[in-house]
Amino acid sequence: MAYFLCAILAAAVLALGIKVLSMRRAARQIVRELSEKLSEDTNTLISLSASDREMRRLAAELNRQLRVLRAQRLRYRQGDRELKDAITNVSHDLRTPLTAICGYLEMLEREEKSPAAGQYLERIAERTEAMKALTEELFRYSVVLSTGSELTMEPVDLNAALEQTAADFYAALTGRGIEPVIELPQARVVRSLDRAALSRVLSNLFSNAIKYSDGDLVVTLSETGQIAFSNAAAGLDPVQVGRLFDRFFSLEAARSSTGLGLAIARTLTERMGGSIAAGYQAGCLTVTVDFPS
Repeated sequence: MAYFLCAILAAAVLALGIKVLSMRRAARQIVRELSEKLSEDTNTLISLSASDREMRRLAAELNRQLRVLRAQRLRYRQGDRELKDAITNVSHDLRTPLTAICGYLEMLEREEKSPAAGQYLERIAERTEAMKALTEELFRYSVVLSTGSELTMEPVDLNAALEQTAADFYAALTGRGIEPVIELPQARVVRSLDRAALSRVLSNLFSNAIKYSDGDLVVTLSETGQIAFSNAAAGLDPVQVGRLFDRFFSLEAARSSTGLGLAIARTLTERMGGSIAAGYQAGCLTVTVDFPS
């Protein structure tokens, strides 16, 4: 009798062990397939070979959530595509009338006018130039987001690129009372990058410094390929700094900008295999760009 009970118990333990192993195998299969479905752009669902009712119920619920996630992702992509198309169309539509306005303003400047009319005309010209700059920024953003724009990667000397961009912006910086300090390593730092894209990134970072600096700017290039832009910016706070790379985020102090400059810099940096980040500590804004070897 005891032998019979032991045999039954052993059989039950064996069956339970097989059940547990089967469920563990099914769980591993679900984890593996779920990871694949989330990482791949596919419409396939989780398929489970196990016959356990609860595990199949789990797989069915995960498949339901996958369908919801894919529908939301599709709506997001469609909305994002519509936004990009709208930006492109608006920037194109604005450029033509703005060019015409600038032409008429040049003609008006040659006409006889009262001192008051001259002042009004000067203000109109200033705001028109600001609108042209905003329109060009929108256009550049639409070009950057275009899926057809391919990067041409080649060896680029970061030392020389940084020196050139700093020289290009020197007049604009000193015009705002900013005397830039550029710190470069003795060794040449060379990375495989797109030359035009890098120039755009550096230009946007210098422009950002002009907008937010309280009068100083230190740009440092390390031998590891990190470029740091640091300046005092008492008008910022950590929350605002955390949003600097958001599309269309712009502080009131920089209302003449669309806020796309750093968004463009981030997109181009990441396309070239780099990373970009911003930090704020003790009233100092630091934007770092990393191009690892």
